[in-house]
Amino acid sequence: MASIPIGHRIGLGYDLHAFAPASSGRSLVLGGVTIPHPRGLLGHSDADALVHAACDAILGALSLGDLGAHFPDTDPRFKGISSLTLLKACGGMAAERGWRVKNLDSVVIAEAPKIAPFASAMRSKIAEALDVPLEDVSVKGTRPEGLGALGRGEGIACQAIVLLASRGELARLLSRLGRSVRGRIGR
Repeated sequence: MASIPIGHRIGLGYDLHAFAPASSGRSLVLGGVTIPHPRGLLGHSDADALVHAACDAILGALSLGDLGAHFPDTDPRFKGISSLTLLKACGGMAAERGWRVKNLDSVVIAEAPKIAPFASAMRSKIAEALDVPLEDVSVKGTRPEGLGALGRGEGIACQAIVLLASRGELARLLSRLGRSVRGRIGR
């Protein structure tokens, strides 16, 4: 009999992709959003480093390894695939094991493009793929201020952290009981 998960798990994800040559014609996709930029990122899939970091955060919280272990870049089925499809699959792996994404926080580290104008659309795409409320997803950007390869505009790095909460009926019952007890204590 499988155990019913109770409580929370945290996972951390990181991904980094170099820019493809401008002549490659690759689009820049971050958080499932195509961003106007002269260069896209190199990768087997759509190279969405933000979504890859989110996937790795979920897989890490589940102790299931990394994205490449489940969706290898040597498999032709994943050539050019939308990373949102992979994120949805990772969310499904969590659900199959009795977990749900409680919240996801992420940061895009890039000299350019500016992330703020696209953050809301990225949040929406990620929330939709994970089937969570928009307020449970955060996307922000920061600049490396000219330092290192990222500061020279050679690529984009992303980090994500996710909190998983148990989905089981027992966990919901315990949560309600906890709120009830906290309510009585607060009186």
